Amino acid sequence: MGNTRGKKTKMAGYGAPPPLATGPGTMCSKVEIRIECEDLLNKDTTSKSDPCAVLMMLRGGKHWYEVGRTENIKNCLCPKFSKAFTIDYYFEEVQKLKIAVYDIDNATPELDDDDFLGQLECTLGQVVASAPYRKPLLKRNGHPAGKGKICVLAEELSGSNELLLVNFSAKNLDKKDTFGKSDPCLEFLRMNVDGSTATVHRTEVIKNTLNPQWRHFQMRTQSLSGGDYNRTLQVNCYDYDSDGSHDFIGGFNTTVNEMLEAQKTSKEWECINPKKQAKKKSYKNSGVIILNSVKLTKEHSFLDFIFSGLQINFTVGIDFTGSNGNPSSPNSLHYINPYAPNEYMQAISSVGAVCQDYDTDKMFPALGFGAFLPHLNDTSHEFAINFNPQNPFCAGVQGIVDAYKNCISKVKLSGPTNAAPIIHHVANFAKQAQQTEQYSYFVLLMLTDGILTDMNKTKEAIVYASGLPMSIIIVGVGGADFSDMQELDGDDGVLRSPSGHPVKRDIVQFIPFRQFSNTSAAELARHVLFEIPGQVTGYFKMIGMAPRPRLQ
Repeated sequence: MGNTRGKKTKMAGYGAPPPLATGPGTMCSKVEIRIECEDLLNKDTTSKSDPCAVLMMLRGGKHWYEVGRTENIKNCLCPKFSKAFTIDYYFEEVQKLKIAVYDIDNATPELDDDDFLGQLECTLGQVVASAPYRKPLLKRNGHPAGKGKICVLAEELSGSNELLLVNFSAKNLDKKDTFGKSDPCLEFLRMNVDGSTATVHRTEVIKNTLNPQWRHFQMRTQSLSGGDYNRTLQVNCYDYDSDGSHDFIGGFNTTVNEMLEAQKTSKEWECINPKKQAKKKSYKNSGVIILNSVKLTKEHSFLDFIFSGLQINFTVGIDFTGSNGNPSSPNSLHYINPYAPNEYMQAISSVGAVCQDYDTDKMFPALGFGAFLPHLNDTSHEFAINFNPQNPFCAGVQGIVDAYKNCISKVKLSGPTNAAPIIHHVANFAKQAQQTEQYSYFVLLMLTDGILTDMNKTKEAIVYASGLPMSIIIVGVGGADFSDMQELDGDDGVLRSPSGHPVKRDIVQFIPFRQFSNTSAAELARHVLFEIPGQVTGYFKMIGMAPRPRLQ
């Protein structure tokens, strides 16, 4: 924002923010935000302030859009607002928030004539990584707004990751086929609030039987009930016909809560065909549908682990090989232009800006490879770019950039391009965390300008790391042919070591930087980071570990 010192600023207008770019950013979780304040400034003469909090988000790096406002609480300096806000959460994006608190003096929607009590600017990543997120309220000039404090609480909306594992059978179904019995299947339909229905699951077809036993299958409770376990669910049984003219056998209504009764003993429903029931007074049913077993399970989400204190440890590995070109030449990939960051600096800043919100101390190891170090009189494939091997940590993302700029002026670019040593370096810390049950996950950002010389050793290192709490992002800098590097990214197949051992899970994402040369740095971060949440949950699922109790 511009200079607002000494004057009131008109708040951003109503309206939805523009959508995120298509692609990986379309995958998200929904987070509920609640706001509390303490010790607000008192702007009223004969009573206390009447606070209201306004939540805004920044999109495109330029404009603040108002998400919504809390209710107005009368005569209170320590409000706990009841109105919550639902926000789409994207790990791979820096989502900037601003919460401004006002003393509401009139009923007009404009806030220019209301007293400003303080504000908070932060990111959604900071909120979820530190929930509850507590900070002092600040004036627009950055000074404290008295003793005012704000607390932002975040919860992932429940239900979206709960699963019902069920097993159904039936007995004595009506015979519908002329030359056989019936080919029954079940169809599950959610009843919407407007009276319409939506099909959420169909079982397989069991051929030529009136007493089918269907296989176990899973259904998401969110799809079945929209989070309301008492919402009506319609179950229909059909005799399947290959031409699409399926014969209706019968059906029944139930709820998720009723189905959960089968956790103790099987549950039965009469399968009713209303037309047959209306025609025959002696009609009982068209068979019985049986729920033999049900189990409610939960697929733990990325935010489940973050809310319970998981730390994301971010490490950078930088290619200092000679193929980058002489750093003093403007044509070099390592050239330090005082007016524009090079590709290495852009990648560090964009990816690090996201990851830093999930690391408490904001101290990040930064390593280099492929440089001739004068004090060692040799080429090193694993060195601290701050030249302190006992303490290779840099303070924040800017600290990494500063250490990189200092390092490039003191080392001699050399070779070859060996990535395996740095992968093993980070993997050793991940292994130590795994063995000591530290609640940590490691993300390594590797930046290189060309094809790796030690490709076989790198494959071995990746296969080893795939069993550890670790992910690897490789960004190809410059205009080299990176086609061979795609082999390291497991999206198109299973990576194997030279000895034939497959990766335990896909942990590598490779992206050539040039694909994003005409877009924003944020777009690069979205593409290289969107797989991280799934890789985190995949690791903990692989080792059978649930999130720890949520930190308070």
